[in-house]
Amino acid sequence: MPIFEPLGNQHWRPTALAAGPFAGLQGGAVAGLLTAEVEAQAGSRNWGAAVAASAWFLRPTPMGDLRTELSVMVEGGRVSVVDNTLYVDGDDKPCATVRVTLSRQRAVELPELPDRGSETHDPARFSVRTRKAAHGKPWFMDAMEARQGEDAAWFHLNHPVIEGAGPLSRVLGPADWTHGIARPLENVVADPNPNVTVQLLRPPVGAWIGVRPQTRWLPGTGLGIGSGTLLDTEGEIGRVSMSVVLVPFPKPAPAGS
Repeated sequence: MPIFEPLGNQHWRPTALAAGPFAGLQGGAVAGLLTAEVEAQAGSRNWGAAVAASAWFLRPTPMGDLRTELSVMVEGGRVSVVDNTLYVDGDDKPCATVRVTLSRQRAVELPELPDRGSETHDPARFSVRTRKAAHGKPWFMDAMEARQGEDAAWFHLNHPVIEGAGPLSRVLGPADWTHGIARPLENVVADPNPNVTVQLLRPPVGAWIGVRPQTRWLPGTGLGIGSGTLLDTEGEIGRVSMSVVLVPFPKPAPAGS
């Protein structure tokens, strides 16, 4: 079952598996949908492979019927750039937008490069990591199996974002968790990311996506960053980065108020 059901003509209905931990949809699900639509057109438009996506989450996306609007910024030659924006159906105020960079591959002769060494992984040997949403209902994490390794978290997406989703859109969901995997503090503040950028060195092999994360928070500013190396079972496939905005948890109301 896909995470978003097609309604035709760039209209979509999110399933419960698209939900975030609080209100609205998970950013990784939203970015995956917008990128998947671009990847779906890449073959017929001769854009090449999607090598990078930058998403901005402009406001919470509610659980309801949605529409997307695709705009080609640059087309032709070696590189194409395509924007895709998400709206609530019947509303002209955007919820999120993504800019996807695509490139046609071309053989290039290079001098011998340094050997980075081989790196193989077996995520199945690590323990399963489960996490419930604050609302107690199904959410995006339920669409995947998560396991915690020594220095990386591993995700196996069990449901496609949409039918026929491409490699980059498949990576965005796991990558969106980067800033939360290596949080400096737990249960102190919420740390939403208003954006996320993923760059792929190559498409992932197999279904497992790993994130080797780093997170930094700057005291006194309410700001931070998250970044990480993206992996599959055969080694490095790319990088992810995002800004982080720290939001204090609401203080409980005094007793008797």
